[in-house]
Amino acid sequence: MNALVPLPVLLPLCVTGLKLAIGPRLQRFQRFISLAVLGAVLVLSVLLMIAADRHGPLSVHLGDFAPPIGITLVADRLAGLMLTVSSAVTLLVHVYSLGQGMADRDDQTPVGVFHPAYLILVAGVSCTFLAGDLVNLYVGFEIMLVASFVLLTIGGTATRIRAGSTYVIISLFSSVLFLVAIAMTYAFAGTVNFAQLAGRLQEAPDGARTLLEAMLLTVFAIKAAVFPLAAWLPDSYPTAPAPVTAVFAGLLTKVGVYSMLRTQTLLFPGHRLGDLLMLAALASMVVGILGAVAQTDLKRVLSFTLISHIGYMVFGIALAGRGSISGAIVYVAHHITVQTTLFLVAGLVERRDGTTELTRLGGLAKSAPLVAVLFFVPAMNLAGIPPLSGFIGKVGLMRAGIDNGGGWAWALVAGSAATSLLTLYVMAKVWNLAFWRDAPPGAEGEGVVLESAGDEPGDEGDDEDDEEAPAAGSGSGRPVPAGAVVSAGLLGQSITTTKRLPWPMLLATGAAVALGLLYTVLGGPLTTFTEAAAAELLARTPYIEAVLGR
Repeated sequence: MNALVPLPVLLPLCVTGLKLAIGPRLQRFQRFISLAVLGAVLVLSVLLMIAADRHGPLSVHLGDFAPPIGITLVADRLAGLMLTVSSAVTLLVHVYSLGQGMADRDDQTPVGVFHPAYLILVAGVSCTFLAGDLVNLYVGFEIMLVASFVLLTIGGTATRIRAGSTYVIISLFSSVLFLVAIAMTYAFAGTVNFAQLAGRLQEAPDGARTLLEAMLLTVFAIKAAVFPLAAWLPDSYPTAPAPVTAVFAGLLTKVGVYSMLRTQTLLFPGHRLGDLLMLAALASMVVGILGAVAQTDLKRVLSFTLISHIGYMVFGIALAGRGSISGAIVYVAHHITVQTTLFLVAGLVERRDGTTELTRLGGLAKSAPLVAVLFFVPAMNLAGIPPLSGFIGKVGLMRAGIDNGGGWAWALVAGSAATSLLTLYVMAKVWNLAFWRDAPPGAEGEGVVLESAGDEPGDEGDDEDDEEAPAAGSGSGRPVPAGAVVSAGLLGQSITTTKRLPWPMLLATGAAVALGLLYTVLGGPLTTFTEAAAAELLARTPYIEAVLGR
């Protein structure tokens, strides 16, 4: 079973090479192999999770070089669960992207650029979850950075280039800081392997340990968008195509949270910066949700709720107890799925009405009841309405805070409750404006071709209807949805609004909603699994023995 550990990283990379060699040809075959490899990664992830639960952590030393020389990949309960959830979500988002690309007639670029970049992103995420040392954790981050810059700026519109540049500058800064932290760690301990560091860092001077912990936390807090290091996120994510925004918001920030979980439990047990983490968690929850309250665009609302709910996960990490770590793991799995689903729904709304500006939407509950249901269920899940999985995770975290009994813990419990209520308010606001009230005048625009900033007014498309449906801003013909000028497809070019949404987009979104509900149905087994994962993380010995063989 150990031989399966590298495959979630290797399979997407190998298929990416094949797809780049084929180029834009054989489009149906390329779509098939993309879905096949993502499905295979999901199956492998499930197998690794089950094996780690039954037999303990699995490890493999590539090239049979022992630490600290060789590359070590490790799959324990936490890594197995994260791989499974991320693989399921990336598969669903890929199905969604196929529907969007086919609807926009993006016959060349998604196959030639989007799909390979997407598979590289999946490989980077898998590498991060399986990394057994700081260097390969860094490599996983950089693989994701390269792929994510391509995906954020695909199409080359001015808005996307500007947002992508901000993202890259922040990411490069965190990468440089990460390299410095890795170098300092090696200078202190003579290794970067997690299992060896678990023992050697305990012998380092207290000041050196605290400095290393602070530097690594800063790096991971930037990746996770923890306040006050989250200002880049609301401007970067909403400009990307809907499937890109969904997978970034749902998954990439959780890679930073995962890294915090791994290093804080394995390398810095009994960490000295717990109070600072609690402050960051509370600030993220409160500032993030207040930012969401102030927004009038659905994508920006969801971006600020993302920052807010990262605070719940940092809450669990900061308390560093078995119950809090278990609650944090539950909440990570829940939030990956629910946040992704909500951004997919935002893409459906944009596809249908040409905008996600709430002041220009209305009547969707009557005119698009399926979209309304697909939004309502994950929205209530995000707000923590019982008995949904969001409620399970929040109750676990709040119970751990009460059991802790400290002043900061009680402050976090109160902040969690307030944030949950404000999240419900924000979701109700979105529901009332976009779904429940009547549509504002001039909002209808079926069949309208939307332009992005990079389109030329005279460009000709492949759709014969383009001649009948004037582009946004043309000033004639059928009504154009307000805000249409900022809408774009996978190419960053034009998309066509329609009342009949592409079935792959609806299917993928519905499956994501069902996955979120599955966490509720399997709440008992999920909680049992995460408690075992938390105990394993805090014990540290099973991980160390699996890697070092003692």
